[in-house]
Amino acid sequence: MRIQLLDIAHARSGDKGDTGNVGVIARKAEYYPLLVKYLTIERVKKHFEGITLGKVERFEMPNLGAINFLLHQSLGGGGTKSLKNDAQGKTLSSAMLRMELDIEERI
Repeated sequence: MRIQLLDIAHARSGDKGDTGNVGVIARKAEYYPLLVKYLTIERVKKHFEGITLGKVERFEMPNLGAINFLLHQSLGGGGTKSLKNDAQGKTLSSAMLRMELDIEERI
């Protein structure tokens, strides 16, 4: 089954210097295991190819039903240096939610 991440999660994003921060939160508790299974570092890195030039880190927060991603070297130097339109990474969450996932489960 192909879904868009938006169908099972919502997200918030921001910045810390040149690192984008994207928190992905399951819409329902039963969707959290899907996030853990399908939102891998490799999948997120591929999704942000050309935007995230550094490594991607992933932090699971099961008590919140969320996963936080740090996208290193994705903001052109950060808010005070970058010439990018989105130097604070506020649109990264919307970009993340557009990701399509092929899942085995039915939701």
